[in-house]
Amino acid sequence: MTNRKKDITGIVLLNLGGPDSLRAVRPFLYNLFSDREIIRLGPSFLQKPLAWLISALRSKKTEAMYGLIGGKSPILDITMAQAEALEKELNNSSRFTVNGSRLFRVYAGMRYWHPFIKDIVQGIIDDGIKHLIVLSLYPHYSKATTGSSVSEFKKRVEGRDISIQYIERWYDFQPYIEALADLIAGGLSGFNETDVHLLYSAHSLPESFIREGDPYLDHIKSTIEKVNGRLSLAPYNFSGLNWSLSFQSKTGPVKWLEPATGEAIKGLANSGCRNLFVIPISFVSDHIETLYEIDILYKETARRHGINLRRCRSLNTSGKFILAMRDLIMSKII
Repeated sequence: MTNRKKDITGIVLLNLGGPDSLRAVRPFLYNLFSDREIIRLGPSFLQKPLAWLISALRSKKTEAMYGLIGGKSPILDITMAQAEALEKELNNSSRFTVNGSRLFRVYAGMRYWHPFIKDIVQGIIDDGIKHLIVLSLYPHYSKATTGSSVSEFKKRVEGRDISIQYIERWYDFQPYIEALADLIAGGLSGFNETDVHLLYSAHSLPESFIREGDPYLDHIKSTIEKVNGRLSLAPYNFSGLNWSLSFQSKTGPVKWLEPATGEAIKGLANSGCRNLFVIPISFVSDHIETLYEIDILYKETARRHGINLRRCRSLNTSGKFILAMRDLIMSKII
């Protein structure tokens, strides 16, 4: 079997994206706020003008935040590293490799910054790929994340002669649960004290989304239940864990899911918590929400209230997470 283009299955990882420089912050914010799937800014004809105004008003403050974490978002670098590691795992698997031929090529497409989904789709077409598996890097489905990204992808491939399978929700996929539990257990072992509270911090969402049937909150709660259950078993044996759920990164004047992570930390301090392990439950890679909000902003809040705060490592390119993504892809092939 030769390594012909038509024999290659393309894998697409969909993610949010992030500014790759301080100059990119304002246009990135404009792209983000222009998406009515995330937040509706008045009537539709005002969405882009209001997005332009908000991005202008917020850009300096946001640039300062990115300046504290290296001057850019690391999300593209991490997603590309995930793509490279996943491609290697898939192509090294004897189950899917014939005579040493490479059968998989992994692409990464971003919703709000380069490389945009539309450009990745063009690259896939130029490469002659005819079979695709599209994996959203948001384990917990929401119309604001996976829904928006998949909708954009479908729009860009409409009318193309490509067979496509989508993986849009995997919040309860056992290898993913195993990868999370492994990182959490490793982080907990770093505390000398036994009295540690686990705070699962998820990206917030407008409450109206949940009322309208968005499954995001149920997915988050299911993941936490399964992770805690896994942590109670060997080899970890963490039983009787004290934990709670909070939400971060809200934007705009509408009512968002509560409690906010900053307020949750203050409440825990008032109840006597002194050791806090924050787990960024809805993120599979580091970006401003982990590196600035948790590591800088919330850590300082905790310090002021007498709490020793540590954060769980993000999944990033951890070995078990890469294998989990590989198994997700394999589940669509078998």
